[in-house]
Amino acid sequence: MRGEIELEGYEVFVPPLVDVAAIRKRMGLSQNRFAERFGFDVTALHAWEQGRRQPDRAARLYLRVIEREPEAVRRALRDK
Repeated sequence: MRGEIELEGYEVFVPPLVDVAAIRKRMGLSQNRFAERFGFDVTALHAWEQGRRQPDRAARLYLRVIEREPEAVRRALRDK
């Protein structure tokens, strides 16, 4: 009894590629509205969707959460 506990672990899946346009379109949002709602720079969003750039690791993870739990993200980011 040394005060140690065993925590359940999990592996984080980082998608190698993300179809940003497909996520946005499934949500029925324009590029400007999607960027505004989730805090992205609209210029970066344009570049991702046009294939000029790829989202970095953190952005890919964030986009995965947006894709799977958009309402949780909205609640977490709400100003109130």
